[in-house]
Amino acid sequence: MKTRGGEARFALEAAATFGLEAVVRDELLALGMSVTSTVDRRVMFEGTAMDIARCNIRLRTADRVWLKLADFPAQDFDGLYEGVRQAPWKDLLPRNAAVVVTARSSKSRLESVPSIQSVSKKAIVDALLGRRGHHAAEERVEESGPLFSVEVSLTQDRASVCLDTSGPGLHKRGYRAESGPAPLRENLAAALVLLSRWEPSRPFADPLCGSGTIAIEAAMIGRGAAPGIRRTFAAEKWPTLPSRVWADAREEARAAERRDTVMSVEASDRDAGMVAAAGRNAGKAGVSDCVRLRTAPLSAFRPSGQFGCIVCNPPYGERLGERREVEHLSREMGDLSRRLDTWSFFVLTASTDFPRFFGARASKNRKLYNGNIRCYFYQYFGPLP
Repeated sequence: MKTRGGEARFALEAAATFGLEAVVRDELLALGMSVTSTVDRRVMFEGTAMDIARCNIRLRTADRVWLKLADFPAQDFDGLYEGVRQAPWKDLLPRNAAVVVTARSSKSRLESVPSIQSVSKKAIVDALLGRRGHHAAEERVEESGPLFSVEVSLTQDRASVCLDTSGPGLHKRGYRAESGPAPLRENLAAALVLLSRWEPSRPFADPLCGSGTIAIEAAMIGRGAAPGIRRTFAAEKWPTLPSRVWADAREEARAAERRDTVMSVEASDRDAGMVAAAGRNAGKAGVSDCVRLRTAPLSAFRPSGQFGCIVCNPPYGERLGERREVEHLSREMGDLSRRLDTWSFFVLTASTDFPRFFGARASKNRKLYNGNIRCYFYQYFGPLP
């Protein structure tokens, strides 16, 4: 933690799904953050307490925001204890903080995750109580205060200690009360839209919409609606961060919203129940006035306008019958692309055979992960307006 102009500045990290680090970085830069570096699944930046609130409320594609407290060599448990204990816990945690430690270890001498958690937790408690020595007897301490989730990560005998400022993952916007059997995470859906080059001046469509996540995220992007405006975050309960920053960040986010934006966002699905659920989700997200929904199979889909973007996440198909259905949908989508020759198509699927069924080689292919499923984001760039 640094101080500049009398204001504390923190080392922060935005967690990213593998393959989306550059998208998260661009979001941070657009918000005016000072990005320092990017590694697999993390984008490092510096910011104030206001920036912690701003990023949690407004980042669309990040998984969560971490506050980094320490980074040090840890070849044994004595080194781990001392390194964790020396982090500035008293600057952020009250004496009665409820501390939960998670840990992971890769290519390090300290391999036991439970032991790493135990030693780290004792170091944090000792720092708060002003005592020392991880071999000393554990005293019972009250943990009646706000929750602080700590991650201790060891890689090649080097420890990183971070505090989770988000709580539940940032993909949980609060609008999706209903979803299908294999829902697409909201932040991944937002990333697909951002990668599509779509702008509100162009038509947008998802003909395999399920519970409507992609279309809803597109409408929120078009309107500039902050994805986290309706939820709360772990750091809001921290007494050491000014409570006013959250109110200020929400007010700032509402002021940036463009409710008068005119756009065409269409979504359809052959399952009437899913279309009804998509309508309810769009209502909770505050975009039901700009998302047009209908029940229709892919073969009957006829979007309006030219130079539009189709972004969709068709079923992956695990069993034989489902694989045949995936092949059939892929061929139908290829037929649709030939009818809509000014449109661009962006399809996230686990199928490596999609281009063959679609009938064309993708302009670009990006490997992404939907949960633990390795997927491919096939991008077919049509002409721009």
